[in-house]
Amino acid sequence: QVQLVESGGGLVQAGGSLRLSCTASISIFSINAMGWYRQAPGKQREPVAVIFKSGSTNYADSVKGRFTISRDNAKNTVYLQMNSLKPEDTAVYYCWDSRGDWGQGTQVTVSS
Repeated sequence: QVQLVESGGGLVQAGGSLRLSCTASISIFSINAMGWYRQAPGKQREPVAVIFKSGSTNYADSVKGRFTISRDNAKNTVYLQMNSLKPEDTAVYYCWDSRGDWGQGTQVTVSS
């Protein structure tokens, strides 16, 4: 079973930055897509960003221009650089891959 392990969450003030990492237990070179979802209290899990094997990316409208997703195949790791964070970005962030694997989640809390 593939393991996706997230790290990098925490508490940050509004306007600050965090970088999330997701490291897979297998090579991600051949995985078609990897990405991040988030779930805020009382809300449904929603997609945040995805990166394809080709390197192309897609973002939720709410994070465009502030978040950047990238992948390092040599390190089997996907990153989510989050800048200009807002209180509404507060959520548990989950790593995902197109095989259907999920990470355990990492909490991001943005204080106003």
